[in-house]
Amino acid sequence: MATIIIVEDQPDNLKLLTTLLTIKGHQVVGLANGDRLTEVIRTHKPSPALVLLDIQLPGRDGYELLEELKRLPERSCKVVALTAHALPEDRTRASAAGFDGYITKPIDVRTFPAEVARYLGG
Repeated sequence: MATIIIVEDQPDNLKLLTTLLTIKGHQVVGLANGDRLTEVIRTHKPSPALVLLDIQLPGRDGYELLEELKRLPERSCKVVALTAHALPEDRTRASAAGFDGYITKPIDVRTFPAEVARYLGG
């Protein structure tokens, strides 16, 4: 199974996402903000396969963090936007910014593991 980083500032959402992914056998690193995201990507072993990145975070938002991640030579993981903004133009903006995917909140617990598996290539 994969190592997945979740950057989500809402504790209940972080707990739910972590639970759904650990049940499927994934190792999850949960972060309440993006302050340590690049450090975790650089140092975590095994290397993360996926980052689920909330768009609306206190401080630096998901778009700013994605730009920072793009500059990391050691980043090989996919980065998927995690957001409550579900309009077509929101999805288009995320894609244009370079996110590898887009998952909307609230999370559907029945389909979320399959969505994540799709981004992991399984």
